[in-house]
Amino acid sequence: MTLHSLPLFVRLAGRPVILLGDGAAADAKRRLLERAGAVIVGENAVAALAIIAIDDEAEAVAAVERLKARGILVNAVDRPALCDFTVPAIVDRAPVLVAIGTGGVSAGLAAALRQRIEALLPARLGALAEALHANRGAMRTRFPDGGDRRRAIGAALSPGGALDPLVDQGDRDIMLSLTSPPTARIIRIGVRSTDPEELTLREARLLAQADRLYHAPNVPDTILDRARADADRIIGVAPPIPLPGLSVELEMMA
Repeated sequence: MTLHSLPLFVRLAGRPVILLGDGAAADAKRRLLERAGAVIVGENAVAALAIIAIDDEAEAVAAVERLKARGILVNAVDRPALCDFTVPAIVDRAPVLVAIGTGGVSAGLAAALRQRIEALLPARLGALAEALHANRGAMRTRFPDGGDRRRAIGAALSPGGALDPLVDQGDRDIMLSLTSPPTARIIRIGVRSTDPEELTLREARLLAQADRLYHAPNVPDTILDRARADADRIIGVAPPIPLPGLSVELEMMA
């Protein structure tokens, strides 16, 4: 499955961004850029990014062409076909940021999803992120193997886990919440459909946690892409003795 865009988080503090246009759309983008610490400049300034919020179609297209000719990446408000990048709807639980994008085709849908996600994420989610960061050294000492460390953190952060990020449990002791996960196991999943929406919640969670996938050649990318990007993909059956961590074997059911 091909991504229409690659989501990126760009640090703009102190960096120039060109903003052209007037009115409500330009004002909204100005507030967002200022919130990110960007320095808003005019068209002739040196910058890597530009946002065009001009109502007149011909004037907007001309501005986009001028800026793109200079190698500047452009966002043209309400004109997704002209955009090199889009600006997502944002849920802010600093330092946690959740960005929802639709490729510029429906800002209303992105805003509706943002509102739903806002209600799901506890206000103290950022504090959990900061606590995990503060304990990185202790976690490396306790789990020197990177795979073991990732699996221990993943188990604690899983639904119902000691550090479940969707449950506001106040101040939690990070190290007391981590337990050693199983060192080696194989889970077999019979894939019933090429539609990833037909995966059960348990199956989707196992794919997201897997260190490696063993799969038949006919298992589609739509299913395989539900795994972590750095999970090994191996065509064939799992070995009788599992490798360390979680192995998932996938087979299409008749």
